[in-house]
Amino acid sequence: MRILIVEDDPALADGLARSLDQSGYAVDCVTNGERANTMLQDAVYDLAILDLGLPRLDGTEVLRRLRQRGGKTPVLVLTARDAVEDRVLGLDIGADDYMTKPFNLVELEARVRALIRRGQLGSNAALICGKLEFDPAARRARCGENALVLSAREIGVLEILMLRQGKVVSKEQIMEALCNWDEDLGDNAIEVYIHRLRKKLESSAAGIRTIRGLGYLLEADKSE
Repeated sequence: MRILIVEDDPALADGLARSLDQSGYAVDCVTNGERANTMLQDAVYDLAILDLGLPRLDGTEVLRRLRQRGGKTPVLVLTARDAVEDRVLGLDIGADDYMTKPFNLVELEARVRALIRRGQLGSNAALICGKLEFDPAARRARCGENALVLSAREIGVLEILMLRQGKVVSKEQIMEALCNWDEDLGDNAIEVYIHRLRKKLESSAAGIRTIRGLGYLLEADKSE
């Protein structure tokens, strides 16, 4: 899952990015409203965390433009503006959630998970394929009663395949969802993660098929 942080305080942006990266998200950061407006037009994000008091273009205008052009990216406003009228304005022009600074990092990450889950699924339902069950909120996978031990990258790949199960997912789509713009994750790395996942899913009645030249497809074993 890919997140855009729009924050002009470098220390805060870096701290948020590090925390979310450790939770398995791909994170990009920009420091002004004009750049944020461009990124939200040119790239696909599962969530934007948006400050309002930005240089060059105010955060409210960034949000307004996103919604006016039909952008559906969930937006969590994170700002020092704590007046009721500011919260009402932010929500009225299209924010999905609103937090004021200072904030609790654990609460912010919980809201991030909820917003991404809502944007991807439209519900709180777990994803199920065969005996494999994936909880998008907790970002955990189980096979029956047994929890699967997965790395953050493996969780990211599995989440993408589960959200698109029954459909072919290209390597490029996986890399875009997993990596920020400073990273270079090659084809070989994706193949390694897929190989590891296949071994860990052997008892799940769910398998990952390689569709030559196109990508990967997660599907339930119909013989089970």
